[in-house]
Amino acid sequence: MAEPAAAAAFITSWMDRYQAAWASNSAEDIRALFTEDARYETRPHDPDAWTGQDGIVEGWLAARDEPQDWTFSWELLGVDGSTAFVQGVTLYAGEQPSYDNLWVVRFDGSGRAAAFTEWFMARP
Repeated sequence: MAEPAAAAAFITSWMDRYQAAWASNSAEDIRALFTEDARYETRPHDPDAWTGQDGIVEGWLAARDEPQDWTFSWELLGVDGSTAFVQGVTLYAGEQPSYDNLWVVRFDGSGRAAAFTEWFMARP
């Protein structure tokens, strides 16, 4: 396995592709973001984490958002080796709550995420 490259080399492109997958809800777009054995945690230490590309696609599509229902903005808080730390804001349309987000994304050497953990908190 290749040594993980610095997250700084991958994060902007990965975030663009993540948002495109979020908008398309395409299984192929989602799968392309993650390694075959990736782990997607919807909260830290998630006992029900989505594992592997197929598990991630299944979990993502079960919890899917429709593209017209949200907008998302983000900033890079920092990187540490192969790990990026992202702060985001998800604004939902209508009466839905909006969220502050913190994402931790650990990359493999090819720019795909090997691990993803998110925190999301409803905005007051």
